[in-house]
Amino acid sequence: MQTHSPKLSPNWQPLSQINCGKINAEFAGELALALKVADAADSVSLAGFNSRNFSVMRKADKSEVTEIDRATETAITNILRAERPEHSVYGEEHGIVGPSDAKMQWVIDPIDGTSNFVRGVPVWASLIALVEDNVPVLGVVSAPALQMRWWAHLGGGAFYNSQPIRVSKIDTLRHASLSITATRSWDSTGATASLAKLQSDVSRVRGYGDFWQHMLVAQGAVDVAIDNIGLAPYDIAALVPIVQEAGGKCSDRFGLQDWRANSLITSNNLLHDATLAYLPK
Repeated sequence: MQTHSPKLSPNWQPLSQINCGKINAEFAGELALALKVADAADSVSLAGFNSRNFSVMRKADKSEVTEIDRATETAITNILRAERPEHSVYGEEHGIVGPSDAKMQWVIDPIDGTSNFVRGVPVWASLIALVEDNVPVLGVVSAPALQMRWWAHLGGGAFYNSQPIRVSKIDTLRHASLSITATRSWDSTGATASLAKLQSDVSRVRGYGDFWQHMLVAQGAVDVAIDNIGLAPYDIAALVPIVQEAGGKCSDRFGLQDWRANSLITSNNLLHDATLAYLPK
């Protein structure tokens, strides 16, 4: 491939070394571990992205995968299993590793946005979540090609790089900024016309896609984000604590707050019900 991709500047430092904000003592060690894992994932994924030296395969569901996806997940899993052998790991590429009855499970997507990765678009990230008793309690989203990272844990606030973040205060759709992944997956639900109406009723529409649109909601740069249908738990788990700790709301297209659902809508909370009203039940 001849696509040119951005490389990290010489003064780039692993984001685990910067200020993480106020940390709940219960999660201090887990957050430190998650950031360490994110640094390891970045080193593998970014090197592969910059080299452009990888092959692209198709999985059973026709989605793209590269050996960089698998190597990144292996790097993440190796650290987690060494540091937390009592925990299990559920990853996109290798499934569940570790004790099947673990109270704590790490849920990871080594490269969210593989299609972007393949084409040389820098909008992709490693998603790392810690789930306790089926509740996502910690999330890290690391996008090294953008030099961006977000994280949060329950009770500790949400952060983008070294700065605390909050959702917007926009309370009417006509003033809202919307990001939507309007794929054909919505056609079978009968929602296509309704989504078109929603897009005409807001102030601004863009399609930032994948993890980024939801992180922009958490930052207050976007007010509502609607993902495509067909997501998996590892696409969602890490995003939930970040959006929620920033003051936002996450649900599936029916309004249920379930990180194992196959759809995801995030908002600044103020616009959530109004957005869901456009979608058929």
